[in-house]
Order: sequence, then C-alpha cells, then structure tokens
Amino acid sequence: MTQSGERTSARGTRVIAGSVAYGALFTIGLPLLLAAWMSRLDGLLRLPRYGSTAAGLAVAGAGIVIMAAATMALWRFGRGLPMSPFPPERFVARGVYGVVADPIYFGAVLTCLGGALAIRSGAGLWIVTSVLALSAASFVWGFERQSTLTRFGPLPSPWLRIPPATDGAPGLRDRVSVLLLVLLPWLALYEGVSRLGASQAAWSTYMAWELQIAVVPWTESLYGATYGLVFLALLVARHQRDLRQFALRGLGATAGIILFYLLVPLVAPSKPVPDDTIWAWLMQLERFSDERACSLPAFHAVWACIAAEVFVAAWPRLRWPAVATCLAIGASCVTTGMHATLDVVAGLAAYGIVARGSHIWRWLCRQSERVANSWREWRVGPIRFMSHGAYAAVGGAAGAGVAVWAAGMDQLWWIIGLTLGAELGAAMWAQLIEGSPQLLRPYGYFGSVVSVVVLTTIAGMAGRDPWLLLAAMAVGGCITQILGRLRCLVQGCCHGRQVDAPWGIRYTHPRSRVVRLSDLGGKRLHPTPLYSMLWTLLVFCALLRLWLLGVPLPFISGSYLILVGLGRFVEEHYRGEPQTAEIRGLRLYQWLAIAFVVGGAALTAVAGPAAPLPKMPGATLWPALLGVLLVTYVAFGADLPRSNRRFSRLV
Repeated sequence: MTQSGERTSARGTRVIAGSVAYGALFTIGLPLLLAAWMSRLDGLLRLPRYGSTAAGLAVAGAGIVIMAAATMALWRFGRGLPMSPFPPERFVARGVYGVVADPIYFGAVLTCLGGALAIRSGAGLWIVTSVLALSAASFVWGFERQSTLTRFGPLPSPWLRIPPATDGAPGLRDRVSVLLLVLLPWLALYEGVSRLGASQAAWSTYMAWELQIAVVPWTESLYGATYGLVFLALLVARHQRDLRQFALRGLGATAGIILFYLLVPLVAPSKPVPDDTIWAWLMQLERFSDERACSLPAFHAVWACIAAEVFVAAWPRLRWPAVATCLAIGASCVTTGMHATLDVVAGLAAYGIVARGSHIWRWLCRQSERVANSWREWRVGPIRFMSHGAYAAVGGAAGAGVAVWAAGMDQLWWIIGLTLGAELGAAMWAQLIEGSPQLLRPYGYFGSVVSVVVLTTIAGMAGRDPWLLLAAMAVGGCITQILGRLRCLVQGCCHGRQVDAPWGIRYTHPRSRVVRLSDLGGKRLHPTPLYSMLWTLLVFCALLRLWLLGVPLPFISGSYLILVGLGRFVEEHYRGEPQTAEIRGLRLYQWLAIAFVVGGAALTAVAGPAAPLPKMPGATLWPALLGVLLVTYVAFGADLPRSNRRFSRLV
C-alpha cells in the first residue's frame, strides 16, 4: 500500500472510531448520566412529582420515534448520521426534517420528559429536562445553525415555522404553525409553572380594599371569552406579517412572564365561587389545579391585547371596540375573583413592554454604544487614570457586598480575600491565554472562577464552610460581572462580530481595542457585552431566588456554572475577537462553557447545607468595600503608559 493510501486508511479508521465513540456518548452515556442525575437530585430536593408509567412511556416513545425517523432521514437523504463532528454530506429537508427543525433535539427532550414522568421524578421533570432543553437550544443557537448555514447556504424553512413578514395571506400552514409553536408551548409552560405551586413565603397581590369586592359570576363570560378571542385571532389574520407579530409577541410574553412567575413569589388566592349560579362550573374549571401562583402579570390581559391587535389590523374601525374589550376582560379578571387589580395593571404593562420590545432593544443598544465611546483619561505624572476603571471598581465592591449580605458578616474578610484573589486569577489567566506585547494587562473571566474555587477549597481546609463561600461568591459575582461588562464596552474587549442590523453598535473611540487592534472600528457589531449583562442579570435573579428558598448551597453553585456556561456558549458565538483560539470548530471559551455546564450539573448533585437567610451587614463592611473599590480601580483603571513591562499598561 502506498504512503498516501496508508494515510487515507488511517484517516478512515479515525473517523469510524470517532463516530462510534460519539454515538456511544449520546445514545448510552448521556441517558445514563441524566438518569443518575435525576435520581440523585430527587434525594436532595423536594419538588412536586407528576406522571405515571403509561403517560411517561407514551411521551418517551414519541420522542424515540421522532429521533429514529430523523436518523433514518439523515442516513437516507443526507448520507450521514446526527453527529456534528461528522455531519451528513447533504442538507436534509425531507421526512421529519421537512416538518420541524432540529427533530433530534426535540425528540431527545421529549424522551427525557417521558422518562421523568414514567418514574415520577420531580427533579427530572423540573430540572433535568429543562437543562437538557436549554443545552440543546444553546448548542443550536451557538454553533450548529451557523455551521449548517456555512456548509449549505440559505436553508429552506420546515413546515412548522413562524410566518414570514410579508403581505401575503396566511395559509393553513401559518395558522397551524402558530398554534403549535406559540400557543401550545404557552399552555404547557403556564400549566407546568402553576403546578409547581407557590412558596409559603409568597406575597399576596391583593390590596386590603380589594378583599371586599364581591365575585360577579356572570363576568366569567368575559373572562372565558379570552380563549376564543385568541383562537379567532389565528383565523382572522389577513397578512402573514400580522400573524408573525402575533406569534413573536406571544413568544416574548411567554418567555418573560413565565420567568417572572418563577423568580418572583407572588400569589393571588382565588375568591370563593358562588354555587347557585350557572357560571359556577366554568369558574371551578378555570381554577382546577391552579394555585394562582401565575397571577402577576395577568396573562388574560396580555393575550387579550395581543389578539386585539390582529383584529384591528384586519378591521381598523374596530380600534375602540377592541380597546373596550381589552378593558372589560381586564375588569373581569378582578370581578371573577381570579386576579388582583395589580395583576391586571402589570399585565397591561407587560403587553406594553412586549409591544415596544424592538424600540426598547434599540434604545439599549444605543446606550451601550454611548458607553462604548465614552473613554476618558487623566495623567498624573507617570500614572494614567481611566474612566472605565470605575465600572470594575464599583462592580467588585458591589459584588463583595452582596456576597457578605448573603453569607453573613462572619465571612467578611474571607469574601474580601476571595474578591481580590479572583481579580488576580483573572489577570494570571489572561497572561497565560491572551497575554502579548499589545495586551499587557488583560483580564480573563475564567481565571477568576478557577481562583475562587481554589481559594474556597483552602478556606475549607482552614475550617470555614467552603460551600457557603462558593455560593455567596456566585451570587455576588453576578453583580460584579454585570457592572464589569460596562468596562468591557469602553475598553473594547469582549466585542462582537459584525452584524447587518440597524441596532448593531459602533466603536469609534481611538483608544478602544476594537479600533486599535482590528478593522471593525466604525462598523456595526453585535453588542455582546450587553448580551452578557442581560443574561447575567437573569442568572443573578435565579440564584437569589434559590438562596431565599433555602436550597442546598452546592446546588446554588452548580446552578451558577450551568446557567453561566449556557449563556457564555451562545455569547461566544457572536464575539469577534480574533485572538481567541478555535479547537475542532468550537472556540476555546465554548469548550470551557461546556465544562461549566457538566461541572455544574455534577456540583448540584453534591449534598450540602441549606442556604441561610441573608442578614443586614454591620458597619465594618463599608471600609472593607472601600478598600476593594480602590484596589480594583487601580488594577482595572490605572496604568503606566510609558512602560512596556508585563502588567504595566492597560492600553
């Protein structure tokens, strides 16, 4: 055999071995790990359990059938298997791929859900299935979709998709797609969160005077009419763009409000139903298994307004009748005893946010652009002081303050030490990964996490509770990261790649790294620091909620790693920094984000003490935070511009 033939044979052997290993990992290894994770978490957490063997097997069976059909379609029409490192030769838009995008992931999530229902695993239902779904979405959004576009060019839409923004009349496909992709997921998520129930510490949204308002049974006709109004909106939409707007606003409302339900413990206990009316049965049906945990904002008010837009677009003369109908439905939320007035007001406000979502997003991008070009500096002798160091300084102090509030004043000096150690670790990491004569004092986020883990381990050896310190630093670190990203905007690090959209932000200041070290100055870029800030804000709210619920401290730390890892994987896809290494199609930090998710999942399965109730810190905190602020500012905002030594210059 020739040398060339030997190389070809060896390459083929490696591909076969890689395919077998990859297939075994996701068909055997991953299901076993997910099952073990479910079992372990069920022993640590008390979560509502639902399901039955028959129902679970039916759902899991449907998922397996979908995955099998998708695999056969890839093998038959694409000459390949569902393996991202070894993709099919041809793009497949036939079989189940012609109906729905990404059927493999959809089937996998269904199978996991079915398994959780079959064994009545609360953790499997609420946590494992959710993390698997988010992981699949993150992988598609952060890698696979763009990889497929690069290989095959523009892709045809599957049968089920959000309608395009055209003036064409919606067909059956458009209406059924919105029903299955928007309304059905809303119903599943709403019912799921409702069955999760409200915590004992939930606050009632009723004001004292509202408790005296009597239930008016006949107004159930208005309250229940909301369902018909929403369904009719699917049928009366005259243009695809109107149906698209309905779908996108519905998805936005579902995502935002369901998250709010999970993160903010509010409840509106239903008032008693009069039994001597013809409306009693309908009112009881409305309240079946509904603990009113899903109260503020009131979804009835939101959906009524979204649907009314479709009617007004079809018949403009219905504008004022539509407004009156929305107000009547809002009033019925109160008169049926289903909601407090505050719930309705919040529902109308939520609709306003969703309706103005694109304007709000553009405003946020414009403010980010203003910050990105706000560089100021002052010279005092050989030292240069820069304005953007203030963001890092305030972020470091605020994060340390939140961590002390959560963990208690007994941990003050350990948390101060961890905060400063995290900054040192970030500097050392960046020197190892990105250090160069052009980047003399960069900072790397992953180095700060490694430092905190190492130092909390040392604290444990010294007799401290490492789980308390680690979880507190996770909660406080979110605040540090949010404010620190403002410095990233000014510095020009962590910037995005070019985007063809009016909301892209432009870096024009000559000191920005975008202008100095790349050819992207003045071009519209993805506002990746803004992406990071918004996602980290959600992570902070989730961790704070877990802390106040008193869940085990290792679970809080693991949840931080999982959520941050998922967000960073997607964010990294939109970054435009050329110095980041790429390994087998993924950027270095995407691999680290995957490690975060896997490590976080393992950490959640560790038994540990419950999170204590936060306490107001004492006066000693403030001088300590002032010290953190000053040290952090010097590290991130002051340098020696005439020196070329390591760590001497920030620019």
